[in-house]
Amino acid sequence: MNDSFLYKLRSGKPSKILFYLKEYPRMCIPKCFFRIRRKGYLQQVEERSDKTYIYERVDYYNKMQRPTTLPDTILHEYKHWYYVYLDKVKRFRPSTFHKVYYFDLQDVARWFNQDLRIGYIPGDVYFTPQFPAIVKSRLLSDDNEYSVVLKLDKLRHFMFINDPVPFRKKANQAIFRGKIRFSRVREKFLRMYFDTSICDCGVVGKNDGYPEKWVTPKKTIREHLNYKFIMTLEGNDVASNLKWVMSSNSIAVMTQPTCETWFMEGKLIAGYHYIRIQDDLSDLEEKLTYYIDHPAEAEQIVHNAHEYVSQFFDEGRERLISLLVMDKYFNMTKQ
Repeated sequence: MNDSFLYKLRSGKPSKILFYLKEYPRMCIPKCFFRIRRKGYLQQVEERSDKTYIYERVDYYNKMQRPTTLPDTILHEYKHWYYVYLDKVKRFRPSTFHKVYYFDLQDVARWFNQDLRIGYIPGDVYFTPQFPAIVKSRLLSDDNEYSVVLKLDKLRHFMFINDPVPFRKKANQAIFRGKIRFSRVREKFLRMYFDTSICDCGVVGKNDGYPEKWVTPKKTIREHLNYKFIMTLEGNDVASNLKWVMSSNSIAVMTQPTCETWFMEGKLIAGYHYIRIQDDLSDLEEKLTYYIDHPAEAEQIVHNAHEYVSQFFDEGRERLISLLVMDKYFNMTKQ
C-alpha cells in the first residue's frame, strides 16, 4: 500500500492541525453549559450496567483515600520536561504549557467551577508530587496517591489502529524507531542490538551525542506493521507507542513498566498482553525466537492485547470516568 506524502510526513500519526481546528471552536461554548449538565451527567452512572467497572477505574486513577488541603501557595514553574502548576483552573491558559495539555485539561475541567484550585503537572512525570496533582503519567509505586491520572496528551499517546497484516505474514524481527534522550534502557538496547539480524533499530532525529551510525530514517506506523515484534521501550516515562502497538497484530516487547498513564500499564500482564524481557535486555533474542517458533501462542497474546485496548473505545464512558476522577479530586481536596 502506497502511503501519501502527508501520512509519511506525520509518520502516520494524527494531525495536530485537525486537532486544533476541532478544539478552538469548542472554546466558544460557554462553560456554564457544561456545569449545569454535570450533576445529571454524573448521576447516570448509577443506572449503568458497568457501574462497578467505572468506579474501579475511577479509584484506580485517583487513589486518594483521605481528604487533603492543597498548599496555600501559587506555583507556575517551568521544568525541562514538565510544568508545575498550583492555582485556579481558569489561570491555566493555552500559552502556559503545550497547547494539547490545555485542551485535554479543559475537556474535563470546563464541567467544574473555574475558580476551583488545582494541582496540575503536565508533561512527562516520573516522580511523586508533594501535593495532590493531576498528571499524565505516574510512577508504579505504593506511595503515588497524590498522582491523579487523567487522559492527557491523548493526541500523541491515545491512538489505535486497524492492522491488515496477520501476525504470521510479518517479518521475523523486532523494530525500534525513536529518540533516546535520557532513556537508559533505549541506549542499552541500541548498544546491544543495533545492526543485528533480530532487530531493525535506529534513532530518529538528533542523535544527542550517540554514535552517528545509529541515526536512521523514520518509518511510518504502517511500515512498523510489517514486523512481528515492536519494541515499546520507556523514554522519560512511558512508551508512547504502546497503545497503538497493542491494537495491531504485532506484539509489544518491553521491560517491566515503571510508569503508567490512563492506559493503566500497571494492569498489563507479562506473557499475556505483551512480551516481557529482562531489564538488562539479555533474553530478547531468546524470547523473540520462542514466539517465532510458536506462532499460535504469539497470536493469543495479540488477541489478549486487542481485548485489553477495547475497553478504551467507548468515548462516552471514557468521558464519564474522567469527570468522576476530577469530581473526586475536588472532593478529596476539600473543595
